[in-house]
Amino acid sequence: MTLNETELLSSVPNQLLINGKWVDGSGESSIRVEDPATGKILREISNATAVESLAALTAADNAQASWAKTAPRERAEILRRAFELVRARSEEFAMLISLEMGKPLAEARGEVTYGNEFLRWFSEEASRINGRFGSNPEGTGKMIVTHRPVGPAFAITPWNFPLAMATRKIGPAVAAGCTIVVKPAELTPLTTLLLAKTFQEAGLPDGVLNVITTSTSSATSGPLIADPRLRKITFTGSTQVGVKLLEQAAKNVLRTSMELGGNAPFLVFDDADIDAAVAGAMLAKMRNIGQACTAANRFIVQKSVADEFASKFAAKMGELRLGRGVDPETTVGPVIDEKARANMERLVELTVSEGGDIATGGKKPEGAGYFYEPTVLTNVPANASILKEEIFGPVAPIVTFETEEQGVSIANDTVYGLVSYAYTEDARRAMRLVDSLETGMTGINTGLVSNAAAPFGGVKQSGLGREGGAEGIAEYLETRYVLMPNS
Repeated sequence: MTLNETELLSSVPNQLLINGKWVDGSGESSIRVEDPATGKILREISNATAVESLAALTAADNAQASWAKTAPRERAEILRRAFELVRARSEEFAMLISLEMGKPLAEARGEVTYGNEFLRWFSEEASRINGRFGSNPEGTGKMIVTHRPVGPAFAITPWNFPLAMATRKIGPAVAAGCTIVVKPAELTPLTTLLLAKTFQEAGLPDGVLNVITTSTSSATSGPLIADPRLRKITFTGSTQVGVKLLEQAAKNVLRTSMELGGNAPFLVFDDADIDAAVAGAMLAKMRNIGQACTAANRFIVQKSVADEFASKFAAKMGELRLGRGVDPETTVGPVIDEKARANMERLVELTVSEGGDIATGGKKPEGAGYFYEPTVLTNVPANASILKEEIFGPVAPIVTFETEEQGVSIANDTVYGLVSYAYTEDARRAMRLVDSLETGMTGINTGLVSNAAAPFGGVKQSGLGREGGAEGIAEYLETRYVLMPNS
């Protein structure tokens, strides 16, 4: 079935969801959601202020006690119904993601599959919240350890994966028995609004999920975070913003989950299968046009194979076809906005001025939309500025190394530690890398590590806590201990 863009966009709510009702925001002007491939406005939606954010928290707080008492199986069934509804409407969600975010339709379909798995996974985890019972070491009593919902949560999601980042937070909250207020990114709110509508159809009670969209993020979120009724904040975004949120959360000692910036190293050793490494590099670098915290940011290649890797990698990058995401011929879409594109231009010019060479790409094409050519930079100095920044776009710098120790040292030379990738055929080296690379996740001979059943998160300034896996639901639970004396 061919979807009509106009009909699809008109089916998406353009208001705030508070206590089960779609209501207008009190912001002075509406939010205009733009298609980054054309610069045209897709839809105008309500703009919330602190008035609505606090109303959403009130709804979540009022629903918290009854939702926490809801049987785990019932919570599981609601999540499962939501999963089935999203799967049935996968093409609608994929097109909407492509329209508001810009990624190619084929990749948007992949996000729907991936994001929806969090609903299925946490529907299965809802009834697996276990505790402990046993004698204390002294034998004088019984210890009972149980877990209960943290309480109302506030989720702030980024623009680059509008479905997956929402389901990765809503899924465990609902499964654990927490109510939640979600603030999607101003640039890509439509997918989350459609998801909220889907949850309503799945039977989620009023007040359990509330959605506010706003163009004044700090002013709208600040009073909510300061309110003592809020008990948890979960955020995906830049480290800079994450630090500010942690400072705000500290005042009320809120539970926090922070999935922050990345500077992922992609190591290629001289014993690697170079063709496989190039395929992995394309996957790791160009997922979401390079606009992903897990995107390979620094290509660290052993000197003896650097020329072969660079030439093959540049050839593959040069084959990509720029275009609007909903065009089936498109293999790479636009970056999210003009600011992002200007940053690509700045980084490339800076790297060239520092001694790097452009192997392919390196400029923006003429015409509408925020496009930038997929770019490979070679002969990049080890101290180049680009190696210190999160690129968040289709630019791949290659730096070389001589020994394993040197390669690992370059990889770890960053304040970030989200994910790393490495290609080698030496099993012993692979096991050494598992221990030596300072990241929360590592892919050995693969360019893709994300999975709903696995704990997603980083170390150092890449964040706190984990999303996904059995660990994901634990972030929404607090532990209680009871001692019952034997006499």
